[in-house]
Amino acid sequence: MRLLEWQGRELLARAGIPVPQGSVVRSPEESRQVAANIGGAVVLKAQVPVGGRGKAGGIRTATTPDEARRVAAELLHMELKSYPVRELLAVAAADVQAEHYLSVTLDRRRRSPVFIYSPTGGVDIEDVARAQPQKVRQVPVPVLEGLLPFRLRRLLQPAPHSLRKALAGVATKLYHMFLNYEAQLVEINPLAETEDGLLALDAKVILDDDHHPGQQFEGLREGDQDPLETEASEAGLHYVRLDGNIGIIGNGAGLVMATLDLVAQAGGQPANFLDIGGGARSDRVKTALDIVNREKKLDALLINVFGGITRCDEVAKGISEATDSLPAGLPVVVRLTGTNAAEGRDILSRSGLVPVEAMEEGAAQAVRLAKGRT
Repeated sequence: MRLLEWQGRELLARAGIPVPQGSVVRSPEESRQVAANIGGAVVLKAQVPVGGRGKAGGIRTATTPDEARRVAAELLHMELKSYPVRELLAVAAADVQAEHYLSVTLDRRRRSPVFIYSPTGGVDIEDVARAQPQKVRQVPVPVLEGLLPFRLRRLLQPAPHSLRKALAGVATKLYHMFLNYEAQLVEINPLAETEDGLLALDAKVILDDDHHPGQQFEGLREGDQDPLETEASEAGLHYVRLDGNIGIIGNGAGLVMATLDLVAQAGGQPANFLDIGGGARSDRVKTALDIVNREKKLDALLINVFGGITRCDEVAKGISEATDSLPAGLPVVVRLTGTNAAEGRDILSRSGLVPVEAMEEGAAQAVRLAKGRT
């Protein structure tokens, strides 16, 4: 369960971690009222479950209540990465002296929570780790031992000495929040230095969908889902939108992930992950093609099916029925093998499609054809 920023901010406040004054708003007039109550500059932040909001124009500052109303009206008519903006977080603008990064995440390889800290916040931690690895500190916290003081000292060694005590206090509260909400990730970026102390200016929280029942979870809800992801889920499909231009359809999460990897290795960029599941009939395949086809920047489509309980002739039938609705000239690469593969290839050939024999061949051909259209 990925929470929106305003929900994560509320959890931080409950844990005793300082956050800027403000609240969530859903209309321009509410934004004006919050700005009037704050009595100074406010930051208006679009509440959508994606990163890069600032670069996309989804975070703006207003210096007066009337300007806050005008800016809110503009933001509430925006769409960021296919997510309509329905609510904003309006908070007091902070006088930031420096920014830090602090998070607790679940490391499945270590089977334990891991703290991550950097004195360089406000940017992607991956970028800092690549450019200045000495400025990123990772400290595992074995669940049977807990957060002992020496681990905090090790974590905060790159921090300014004068801030270590205050940072340790925030880190301790963040760790207990991580455990209390059975989280996969709790992240503050940036954790800002101000005249009044440390202030959490952003919050990213992902909870385990299989968390135990508890009063602390009441009122929490999933951040707005991608409309296509919702539609796919309702049709029994597993779909995730990505940033590339090559549509991917397969059966079985492992096979689809392998297909994504092969496309990337061939120099291409997958546009999505779509798993039709086991035993898919032609109508589900047709629906999958329709959903992928609604990607705005699609230059090729790769379908990779290994027939077990899924019959290749049913897959081919669904592809054949959907070809008329695909954009003219869109290259379609199909790899079928397994149950009724010969019958499936025959159906495809009658539709003018020639299947490939191997996954690697299909990925390379899809990438080649996509580059020919760009």
